Amino acid sequence: MKVNLLGGVQGLWLVTGAAGFIGSNLVETLLLAGQQVRAIDNFATGHRQNLDAVLRSLPTAYAANFTLVEGDITDSAVCMQAMKGVRRVVHLAALGSVPRSLDNPINTNAANITGFLNILDAARREAVDGFVYASSSAVYGDEPNLPKEEGRVGKPLSPYAVTKCVNELYAENFARVYGFKAIGLRYFNVFGARQDPNGAYAAVIPRWVDAIIKNQPITINGDGETSRDFCYIDNVVQANIRSALAPDSARGKVYNIAAGGRTTLNQLFGLIRDGLAQLHVAYSLEPHYGGFRPGDVRHSHADIALARDRLGYAPTHDILAGLTATLPWYLANQTHFSKEA
Repeated sequence: MKVNLLGGVQGLWLVTGAAGFIGSNLVETLLLAGQQVRAIDNFATGHRQNLDAVLRSLPTAYAANFTLVEGDITDSAVCMQAMKGVRRVVHLAALGSVPRSLDNPINTNAANITGFLNILDAARREAVDGFVYASSSAVYGDEPNLPKEEGRVGKPLSPYAVTKCVNELYAENFARVYGFKAIGLRYFNVFGARQDPNGAYAAVIPRWVDAIIKNQPITINGDGETSRDFCYIDNVVQANIRSALAPDSARGKVYNIAAGGRTTLNQLFGLIRDGLAQLHVAYSLEPHYGGFRPGDVRHSHADIALARDRLGYAPTHDILAGLTATLPWYLANQTHFSKEA
């Protein structure tokens, strides 16, 4: 169940990283609400199929409100041109994944810091009404306390985490120096439809779902007691929209966006296996256990009180409800990522 927050809102939205998993779901919600949406993507990690699927599902009049700028946010001229006439920005474009950043910190830095600064400065120059950007729970680093609270962070454990810390510092600085207040959202392990299960850097839920459907073995990093606060995509879309429309008093801050729960990898395996069994997908293999993954936080559990209080954030799905909504999509769309359009 999606939360409708866009009743009388008008004006052009810019969504960066729109062909990605989160971006395409946000674009779909905005277009269904009659909004005008401009997108930027270079398709480095996003998929054309995601946007194609959105546009095919919409009435022609709604789809006509969408335009795509195929370009790279590391090019400041592309960002400035795309920002013309924009009222609200949701900045999602990034090179995600802790392992990817360990393999290639230079590319991660370019996309996540240079690209972020280009978009932030273009939005500031255009004087947009609302600017929201994706931060990450990775900023908590080695801070051991649970649940994670926004004012208490540790040292970052990966180059990816460093880039998100720098994003937050730039946003804080732009508020102080220019009076341009952005909102950062620290996502906690987002999952849902259109999340790519393929490749070395795929997130755990789509990767395991795909493996079980194909009856392939699953490896759990470490002892399986590593825990995460898994957050369904509808919760994240809601948080982005609420943030883009937030009053000035709520801006210039960062917020945890999660479901406010905690699930171990062993528990997650059981939930996915049992959920697919209810959809008549049998899986009898036991998981293998490998080494702990470098750069990973051991436990993650969000305190979402600040987002509830300041943004009105109200998650509609816990992990079980989110998996119940997600698993049928993967069964029905097993060839979605098999080739580029």
